[in-house]
Amino acid sequence: MFSRSPGFPHKQRQNNGLLNQFPGPPIFSQQQLVEVQRNRTNSNSHGLPFCLPVIPPYQWNSAHRTPPPVPQGSPLAKGRKRRGDDHSQYELKRQCYSPPGPYIRPAATASRSPLPTRLETARAAGTFPSDVRSRASTPLSSPTPAVPSLGEASQDSDLISLRSAAKDKLSQQILELYVSCEQQDDDLERKELCRAQLQRDIQRLFPYSRIYLAGSSLNGFGSRSSDADLCLVIQEGSVNQKDAVHVLSLVQKFCYTLSYIDRPQLIRAKVPILKFRDKVSGVEFDLNVNNIVGIRNTFLLRTYAYIEKRVRPIVLVIKKWASYYRINDASRGTLSSYTLVLMVLHYLQTLPEPVIPCLQKDYPECFDPSMDIHLVPSEPRNIPPFISKNQSTLGELFLGFLKYYATVFKWDKHVISVRQAKVIPKTNCTDWRKFICVEEPFNGTNTARAVHQKDKFEAIKSQFHASWQVLQLRKDLNSVLPLQRSKQKR
Repeated sequence: MFSRSPGFPHKQRQNNGLLNQFPGPPIFSQQQLVEVQRNRTNSNSHGLPFCLPVIPPYQWNSAHRTPPPVPQGSPLAKGRKRRGDDHSQYELKRQCYSPPGPYIRPAATASRSPLPTRLETARAAGTFPSDVRSRASTPLSSPTPAVPSLGEASQDSDLISLRSAAKDKLSQQILELYVSCEQQDDDLERKELCRAQLQRDIQRLFPYSRIYLAGSSLNGFGSRSSDADLCLVIQEGSVNQKDAVHVLSLVQKFCYTLSYIDRPQLIRAKVPILKFRDKVSGVEFDLNVNNIVGIRNTFLLRTYAYIEKRVRPIVLVIKKWASYYRINDASRGTLSSYTLVLMVLHYLQTLPEPVIPCLQKDYPECFDPSMDIHLVPSEPRNIPPFISKNQSTLGELFLGFLKYYATVFKWDKHVISVRQAKVIPKTNCTDWRKFICVEEPFNGTNTARAVHQKDKFEAIKSQFHASWQVLQLRKDLNSVLPLQRSKQKR
């Protein structure tokens, strides 16, 4: 599916499936993994029972924060510096995620209370995992984890700007809901801590694998209640359903040995996932295998989220609205959150004065579908903010979104394309025979294929129309979405 590169050297004995590669769940010691990673050759001289392509080293960056106090008994306390390449089992590397352009958090920011370590959180909650207890002398994370944030200073200035522009009641209500429900840095850091710990543990199963945080937790459109999506990358390209189930079943068995993982459950869907809960943070996770396109679209959406200050509030209120009317659940034949976000972006792109640009047209080199996956997070970093001539308020944009899909968009004739910032005509292709067609920006599939029943489709259309009619008359968010109840659910 993706072109080969030095990052994924081809092996003659490698086939397209995974079942022959993973006959069983081998467990390696840390020293063995280090030795394999340092000395592995194309001939696979170590006699491993399977042959894995090497995932290239990921470019990790840490935030500029004050160094944490050195724990007693650590090598640093004894005056010895820890080498960056010592492969310590306590050395956790963090996924790099910084907003594009000026949204990168500056070195000096307003102080905030430090996030408790996983150890401290576990003690407070009364859930003290045995594997955490054994690491008490060397914490899994510093008291203030070095995780790049979403750019607190820029977010504050955006909120000030949005508040000054929110003269009407509807815009004020949307902004109030957004501020109450948006995902906080602390929420993201807790998810990142679990991802980093799980990656280190799963590398005992698959030494050259990586786990990426993806989806709404990272794309800028998450709320405080958002689950976390994880992608386990173990080889180049896509993985078929049978092989993905096999790999996830191995991971599920392995998770029973990890005391911080609760209730691992394998879901054998079209895209199989392993659901589990992190006992320390209480966050629910969905783990998939090699859903590479999910990583690519996470960083595309993240760039859209931060390129214009009105995008995140509008997306959040629309997701809350759709959830309230039960048209935001692909497992029940309605719209997925991802599809809804694409629908919002398409609307904002296609206004007479666009609110956002078409990133894949304007910056094709940053969103190349064949780009090595380890480069994807860093490529959009230098894209500048979009200066839109459209001065519509949040309330006007929400009302316009409902009107567009209630009266303007032709569901039976058009496909929504964020990649091209326009509608494209439906063809006789299988994917475009569905009631709702929304193009996935990287692989061209239909993200709304779950809407395959006519009654569900009619319910979605009628809700757009009914909400638009009510909202244009009352200009009050409570008329289509109870504000207090939505805030409580967060």
